[in-house]
Amino acid sequence: MKLSRYVLYAALLLLTQCSKCKQDDPTPEDQLPPATQTGANTFGCLVNGQLYVPSGNNGTSNYAVLYDPNFQGGSLQVLTYRYPKQGVPKTQEVSLGGIQISSTGTYQIGVTQVGVSYIDDNKSTPCNEFRSDRNNTSSKGNLTITRLDLNAGIIAGTFEFTLAKPGCDTVRVTQGRFDKKL
Repeated sequence: MKLSRYVLYAALLLLTQCSKCKQDDPTPEDQLPPATQTGANTFGCLVNGQLYVPSGNNGTSNYAVLYDPNFQGGSLQVLTYRYPKQGVPKTQEVSLGGIQISSTGTYQIGVTQVGVSYIDDNKSTPCNEFRSDRNNTSSKGNLTITRLDLNAGIIAGTFEFTLAKPGCDTVRVTQGRFDKKL
């Protein structure tokens, strides 16, 4: 009887400790880089509630921002990719870009001005690739440029978007932010 009581206490203690560990784990939101406007060279978002930060096999950032103020009234491209599973050469990509982006403000995604894409090579075709410029993909959301300072060479912004197509799970990108020194 005493042995079973000790086993019960030990099991309760173990379960209490495990739930405490889970409570202390940082949430995906807590792991996002801060939404700065200093040229910090950061990018992050949540994809269906999971943290997405660009990274490569060797831990380097796979992230580029290209901005040309003279092409089509201001052309922006934000390109990222990561390897979500160690040792697996399949990538995930989050990209966005547009034209006529010449100042701070909010730009609608899905209109001809701003487009987005999400690619996950770990999924099967056709649910591995979502592009807002394709007829079979519906998109909505926005890109907000919070700083566009060509003198300092800094562009920063936030974004959220949803991509959907028939027969596939919807992709929800939330709490997106980038801050890049051009």
